[in-house]
Amino acid sequence: MKKLLPKTIFILLILAIWQFLFQLNIWPDFLFPSPQMVMITLIEGFKDGTFTFAITASFKRLLIGYSISLLFGLMLGVLIASFQLIEDTIGPFILALQSVPSVVWLPLALLWFSMGEKAIIFVVVLGGTWNMVINASTGIKNVQPVLIKAAKTMGVNKIQLFWKVILPAAVPHLITGMRLSWAFSWRALMAGELIGSGDGLGQILMWGRDMGNMSLVITVILLIGSIGYLTDNYLFKKAETVVLNRWGLNN
Repeated sequence: MKKLLPKTIFILLILAIWQFLFQLNIWPDFLFPSPQMVMITLIEGFKDGTFTFAITASFKRLLIGYSISLLFGLMLGVLIASFQLIEDTIGPFILALQSVPSVVWLPLALLWFSMGEKAIIFVVVLGGTWNMVINASTGIKNVQPVLIKAAKTMGVNKIQLFWKVILPAAVPHLITGMRLSWAFSWRALMAGELIGSGDGLGQILMWGRDMGNMSLVITVILLIGSIGYLTDNYLFKKAETVVLNRWGLNN
């Protein structure tokens, strides 16, 4: 309750400022809609199923791309952490690729896959992979040596060592990687949908821009931000907290 009150006050303050600016009539209604206009657009969008369908389409792409990025990122992270040659050759490029914004991959995706699902999913995969690679490799390399020595003393083989000691010990880093990958995949998805074709929140955003419907544009932006906030804070952040507490890493 103590944490909820400041957030509520802040939101009400933003809405008050927004309404005040609207009443000043600095911009016409179609360029700067009121909070009430945006709320009406939000309600109507869910009533006629437009937003529900778009969110479903976006999440379908996101889950496909995110799952691929986790699998590929985990595999590549394990290889980098396990083999010095791969770390020396591929490792530096992973850091470089992480710094590349997802939107930069769009021209390449459109040339390879043209406008469609494959191009968008390709961008999502690239958006979420590199954080998972870095966190997976970091988590595996930072496993306490004493755990590995103790396991070897007990006579475990390499496969057992990985599955029963190294991987469980790296779980906190993996959870963090999953959380960051989700955030970057979500951003990459929106970037891909802005240019791609089909249905999704990004396409509705572009449609609103083309039609000059600023109320729809602001509503979709708020939806995108709200979904990102809710999934990060009430799913991944909670899972990360539980894992860190379980591993005794939270202060």
